[in-house]
Amino acid sequence: MATEPSIKRACAFFDGQNLYRTAKTAFGHHFPNYQPLQLAQAVCALKGWTLASVHFYTGVPDVADDPQWNHFWTNKLRGMGKCGIKTYSRPLRYRNQTVRLPDGTEHTFLVGQEKGIDIRIALDVVRMARSRDYDVALIFSQDQDLSEVADEVKQISIEQDRWIKVASAFPFSPTTTNRRGINGTDWIKIDRAMYDSCLDGNDYRVKT
Repeated sequence: MATEPSIKRACAFFDGQNLYRTAKTAFGHHFPNYQPLQLAQAVCALKGWTLASVHFYTGVPDVADDPQWNHFWTNKLRGMGKCGIKTYSRPLRYRNQTVRLPDGTEHTFLVGQEKGIDIRIALDVVRMARSRDYDVALIFSQDQDLSEVADEVKQISIEQDRWIKVASAFPFSPTTTNRRGINGTDWIKIDRAMYDSCLDGNDYRVKT
């Protein structure tokens, strides 16, 4: 049994779109108004961990497809970089989606989809576990595609004979629909008080 360290270094990994969607459902926030560094610091303070680094991942629409959200994410990512957050972004890919309306007619519209974000998170979590960069991987996401990452990190823990924890943190309230964290991880529920204490003081939306 590996010895649990007295000082636990935590690296935070944010799935930006997943956190935005869950905060919208849980707390009614209608744009990504969280400050990742503050949120990571708050969770680490709650658990008694030492925050080592923050990594943020998101898809960004092309300026020609959605200029307002492109402006928002470009400027928010720039602001994160100034705070020392390591950011990773990829262009959204678009496809047509057709839905049938109650009157029987069909409506087709473009839907932007992230490709490769969960893979990038998984690669970084595993790579940094192997290089002993953290004792705790703190993942802000409920994406079950990352459950295999938790299994891989547990195997690394055995191979290196050292204590490693993987945790998933997510907004939680009575209106939350997905009430599960990532399988194989410790679940950390973020309540409204914690979330609202970590709002970004800058509003990167286009002013109209």
